[in-house]
Amino acid sequence: MSLKPCPDCGAAFEPVDATTHKYLGGSPACWAAFNEVLAREFQDIGYFAAHRFTVDAYTAQHPGDQSDRRAAQSINIHLAALYVLIEEGRDPAYARDLLKTLANKHKDRFKPLAPPAPGDYELSVKDVLAAENAAEHCAIVRQWAQAVWRAWSHQHDVIRSLAQLVAPK
Repeated sequence: MSLKPCPDCGAAFEPVDATTHKYLGGSPACWAAFNEVLAREFQDIGYFAAHRFTVDAYTAQHPGDQSDRRAAQSINIHLAALYVLIEEGRDPAYARDLLKTLANKHKDRFKPLAPPAPGDYELSVKDVLAAENAAEHCAIVRQWAQAVWRAWSHQHDVIRSLAQLVAPK
């Protein structure tokens, strides 16, 4: 069977007969790979240490149809989480609370965002699957999250402003 690239992240997978997320993008095979990564994280605390980065990186890399309110909200808040994790060095609990506050109190601020091209991503969930242990998994996930954040550089000012609604500098 030939590999098919995910339309959002560009990672190539063998096609699978599966469903995808309701409003995130991605191929069924890429969504299945993400769920495999999540299963690892929920089964082993060592892997789970990267969970916040995993969810935000995957979601930002698979923004879905930005004309869908849910997809636009999702990309805005997950990019804001990447911003505080990567640029501000905040902890995952802060990022989680930021997502909740933005979703509950600042819904009117979410705008559809034009995503990077799939070729702009250096890493994907497929790279994470190659990790052989928890330490390697966590390192790759953080590299992936940083790569995704860099790929969205054309939207950094918008996302910084959004995140600073919760905790202005």
